Amino acid sequence: MRFMMLVKSAENSGPPPKELMDAIAKHAEEAVKEGRMLGSGGLAPTAQSTRVRLSGGQIKVIDGPFTEAKEVVGGYAQFEFNSKQEAIESAKKFMELHKKHWPGWEGETEVRQLFGPEDFAQHTEERSRKAG
Repeated sequence: MRFMMLVKSAENSGPPPKELMDAIAKHAEEAVKEGRMLGSGGLAPTAQSTRVRLSGGQIKVIDGPFTEAKEVVGGYAQFEFNSKQEAIESAKKFMELHKKHWPGWEGETEVRQLFGPEDFAQHTEERSRKAG
């Protein structure tokens, strides 16, 4: 099962300490060696970002920063796990690194399962059987 981890925090929390980045690099290296981590990265601040929004039949392009955002996604990682519980345990370990190496930092890691075309095909098939 594939999962996306989205790390959210206040945008103005500043750059992470070197000790945290070193710990995350070690954690990521282990996950890659084990074949669990599929990809990861940090995201640019909203001041360098753009939203393309469809609302009321109109497409609008909105340049950042986005003042209404209290928390923003600052990074992500994709993993392969055997279960959602395994994904949650991994996220907890990741947050422990923040707790240890960046005292006072507050944020969250959102754990979301990823679905590919094969998952949608299976879901459509199941719906057809139930309806028929």
